[in-house]
Amino acid sequence: MATRTRRSQRRTEALSRERIVEAAVELLDAAGEGGLTFRALTERLATGPGAIYWHVANKDELLDAATGAVVTAALAAEPAESPDSPQDKIRAIAFGLFDAIEDHPWLPTQLALQLSRSPWGSVTPRIFESIGRQVRALGVPEGHWFTAASALVHYILGATGQNAANNASARTLAPDVDRAEFLDTASKAWKELDPDDYPFIHAVAAQMREHDDREQFLAGIDLILTGITALHLPGEQGGAPPPAT
Repeated sequence: MATRTRRSQRRTEALSRERIVEAAVELLDAAGEGGLTFRALTERLATGPGAIYWHVANKDELLDAATGAVVTAALAAEPAESPDSPQDKIRAIAFGLFDAIEDHPWLPTQLALQLSRSPWGSVTPRIFESIGRQVRALGVPEGHWFTAASALVHYILGATGQNAANNASARTLAPDVDRAEFLDTASKAWKELDPDDYPFIHAVAAQMREHDDREQFLAGIDLILTGITALHLPGEQGGAPPPAT
């Protein structure tokens, strides 16, 4: 009897919603959305479709659950320093999402769908809440909370999504070429453009070749934080003083 009970417990644990979502994430990482089918899921879990449908109604619900699981783990990232600083907590959240999107190439598409299709679902409020709490902790006036948080959220998701798309395109167009070679090729192409027609592109071609994605991403976060501070908290942390009246 005890042996049968232990086996039953193991089967229940194996077929829990959490295990199903974990297996779905594994399939998405390996083969993208097209590779996530209930047949593939039943094979990976060594179970029947009925056991999965008991926990998850359809593929859309499964994708939402997988997205939620990855985002929840990403938002749990802790700042390396100054744990009481809202700025560092925002950076930690941003880097958590940056790394999650690099590790899970299917994630940007799902996040975009969540934002546009169901902003009332679990994922979008969770991201906004994580960022919004830190915007509030910065001392931003309440009337500007949503705008400031939106600027950060849209930059984070847009920049990380674009970075993931760039990496995917580079692998597709030149699977044997590493990032440095790809950027070097792009930089040379920019440098060959007519400097009269493209003076800015011509000037920054070398910077594009040498840039670090994570450093550039953090620089963008800092630019937004500096703007929020200067606009809403004049006189603090180097912010500009309010205009004379």
